[in-house]
Amino acid sequence: MNKILYLHGFNSSPDSHKARVLHDYMKRTGLSDRIDIPEIPPVPADAIQLLQQHAEEIIKRYTLSLVGSSLGGFYATWLAEKYNCTAVLINPAVKPHELLRKYLGENINYYTDESWVLDEDHIRQFRELYIDKVSNPQRYLLMLQTGDEKLDYRDALEKYSTSPSIVEQGGSHEFSEFERHLDKILAFCNVA
Repeated sequence: MNKILYLHGFNSSPDSHKARVLHDYMKRTGLSDRIDIPEIPPVPADAIQLLQQHAEEIIKRYTLSLVGSSLGGFYATWLAEKYNCTAVLINPAVKPHELLRKYLGENINYYTDESWVLDEDHIRQFRELYIDKVSNPQRYLLMLQTGDEKLDYRDALEKYSTSPSIVEQGGSHEFSEFERHLDKILAFCNVA
């Protein structure tokens, strides 16, 4: 039996749109005990430590599957390589150590209004977590929309070029009409 560990994005929370939609769908279908959506700390070293704890708790009773959005997709890649599990990546951040430099300084979480500071040490931590090449591309399902206003979808398309993928024209970073893909996500994660 598989269980999903859902990883939200940068300055986001378990109350994000996709997290809620997936959770509510699984609840309606009697699978609410098969998803875990932790609050991910903004500091990369703290985030990966917490996510490993969640992953290892899941592995005690289930087979781990990951669903990661944006920065959560970056963390999902690291965890999928460590735990040899499947991962659905939704408009994933590929190189946050480059991408997030423009956010150096004070940041405010979109959902909690919590203020925190992104610094050069955090950029170094992202760089240390970077996986240059995935070991088993078939383990990943890549979901991209070309209208992503925050990330260049081509970066992920290049990195995961041999992974199964859903690439939609237009859309947004939030992944417009995410609801249409819930069955595909659960099937890929083998949660039914």
